[in-house]
Amino acid sequence: MICPYIINISVFLGGILSWGLMWPLIDTKRGDWYPADLKPGSLHGLQGYKVFIATALILGDGLYNFKVLSRTLAALFFQLRGRDATGALPIADRSSPKTSRISYDEQRRTQLFLIDQIPTWFAVAGYVAIAAISTATVPRIFPELKWYYILVIYIFAPALAFSNAYGCGLTDWSLAYSYGTLAIFAIGAWAGASHGGVLAGLAACGVMMNIVSTASDLSQDFKTGYLTLSSPRSMFVSQLIGTAMGCIISPCVFWLFFKAFKDLGTPGCQYPAPYATVFRNMAILGVEGFSSLP
Repeated sequence: MICPYIINISVFLGGILSWGLMWPLIDTKRGDWYPADLKPGSLHGLQGYKVFIATALILGDGLYNFKVLSRTLAALFFQLRGRDATGALPIADRSSPKTSRISYDEQRRTQLFLIDQIPTWFAVAGYVAIAAISTATVPRIFPELKWYYILVIYIFAPALAFSNAYGCGLTDWSLAYSYGTLAIFAIGAWAGASHGGVLAGLAACGVMMNIVSTASDLSQDFKTGYLTLSSPRSMFVSQLIGTAMGCIISPCVFWLFFKAFKDLGTPGCQYPAPYATVFRNMAILGVEGFSSLP
């Protein structure tokens, strides 16, 4: 109901192609492409093909559209520089069939949404400030995660955040965990097993997931604000308030569960936390090096 038909059809055909054709064919290579005695959830076998192929497709699609957007912005910049002396854009005085078909409601939404924009300098300064705070504080919490690891994450995160926001806008799915796996393998392999690579990879995954998931969440908030004629700044301030509340509430909730259930995260308990096992196995696989990947 939310996504375009082409997206739903694409996801549907992808499900048929992967689960109906690719995974059964790869499963027949058990003992040839990968050991036959692996557990079903091991990333050395069929599960590894599922995870890495999906991550590669998502990242490739997002980075391609990031390239298209960068070229579009560059073309727009040169067009603005070459406008005439009157200060009007070359197409400002022209009417086109496309613009004439835009309804009054859409024109009004766009007008209100663009009036109350967040300054670019504020966004850049805020990102730099948050990166500096994270670089200084997170290594004190996780000593294995060095400050230069976090700096590298914040340098590459904007491109991944755009990819996640773009994909979430198309499919209404935030795939932050897929980008978190990239941080697990990159930082885990960089740190190495002898320097706490498993814990460093998991902590780096948390940092990366927070960045890319916030980008998609904020984009969805802006989308809601656009549809409801709300101020983008009010949506942004609401996001800041919610994030600040989460910084206090989330640790309290975790500490409550941690104290109330002594076997929290243990397989077979009331709260087994299955994703914790999956991400831990990814971190272990990352520090073993690329030779162990499927």
